[in-house]
Formats: sequence, structure tokens, C-alpha cells
Amino acid sequence: MVKEKTGIHQQDQSQTTDTYELVLFNDDFNTFDFVIEALIEVCALDTVQAEQITLIVHYKGKCGVVTGTFTELKPLYHEMINRGLTVSIE
Repeated sequence: MVKEKTGIHQQDQSQTTDTYELVLFNDDFNTFDFVIEALIEVCALDTVQAEQITLIVHYKGKCGVVTGTFTELKPLYHEMINRGLTVSIE
């Protein structure tokens, strides 16, 4: 019988630490339509994805929008902030 290895290899750990997520938070100021439009324009989401994320943010308080490297997410973060939305890179 062969034992399976159960742990994360060192190489796998380094790959996961390079991935970040742009997280959108709920606010009481922006309309659903405005948030949906921003997600479509800034994050290149389709309409259905943007609507679903907006509903999740409304009911849960936050939702991950897109994943990528910090360098990839930084321009998206700044554009969302410029539009008055509350986001973070986690």
C-alpha cells in the first residue's frame, strides 16, 4: 500500500502567497446600478456576474471580485476608489 503525501509543498505555498483578491464592501451611498456599472467597466465582468456580486455585497457586507497579483489588482483598486467605492486588496 502506498501512502499519499498530505501537506502543501513549499513550491505550492509560494504560489498561493502571490495571489490576492480585490474585495468590494457594502456602503449606504452608491446605487446598485452605479456599482454594477463600475464592476463591468473596471473589472471587466459581465452583467450577470456584476449583478450577483452586488447582491452578495448588499446582503453579506463584502465579496471578492477578482483575483490576481498585487500589481494586477492595484490599478483596479485605485479606479474603484476614485469612483467612491470601498475596496481592499487582501
